[in-house]
Amino acid sequence: MNTDREPESGAAGPDGSGSARPARRVLLLTLVAVAAYVIDLVTKVIATAQLEGAEPVRILGGAVYLQLIRNPYAAFGMDFGGTWLLALVAIVVVGVIVWFARRLRSTGWAIGLGLVLAGALGNLTDRLFRAPGPMQGHVVDFVSVFGPDGRYFPVFNAADSAITIGAILIVLLSLLGHDYDGTITRGPKKNVPEENRENAENAETGERAKDRTGTGDES
Repeated sequence: MNTDREPESGAAGPDGSGSARPARRVLLLTLVAVAAYVIDLVTKVIATAQLEGAEPVRILGGAVYLQLIRNPYAAFGMDFGGTWLLALVAIVVVGVIVWFARRLRSTGWAIGLGLVLAGALGNLTDRLFRAPGPMQGHVVDFVSVFGPDGRYFPVFNAADSAITIGAILIVLLSLLGHDYDGTITRGPKKNVPEENRENAENAETGERAKDRTGTGDES
């Protein structure tokens, strides 16, 4: 991420589009986060209702096994300390993303951060409200790939997937030079904010339409 410049201020232009575009990015982040969070919540409810005490369910020709695991550790079963510490980390992550959202000018970053936010909230919900108690709850995992019991890869859930996909998207955007404020730091469109590119593309489309209309009138 390029930190050598100030992010775009988002001041409204004559048509008010300057302030509207950041609001759209926040709305997009919110919609992505809500959708992914609901998916995680619903799948965990179904998993606990259908898989509790049951044998692993083999699907997709054995590529995936559905098996309920109560996980006191971090995403994909990684142990970074006590459950309460992981809950605190999740709370900090959620707070940072919510604070950072107003600075967004990039559609890709909005989607990526929305997925990370949903994943953090999904697992934080388990840690706050599931047994054995608040800040110590065990996360519900239920997807094991290529074999049961996390034999080849740690058992995970939809929240873990959302965090992973969102993080990969953000890393790719950063490597390609697409910053959170909509500017491009690499390539032919370097230092051009995303909203300015959209305005330019819209203006170019309008000019082409006018040219076609003028050509039709002359004929």
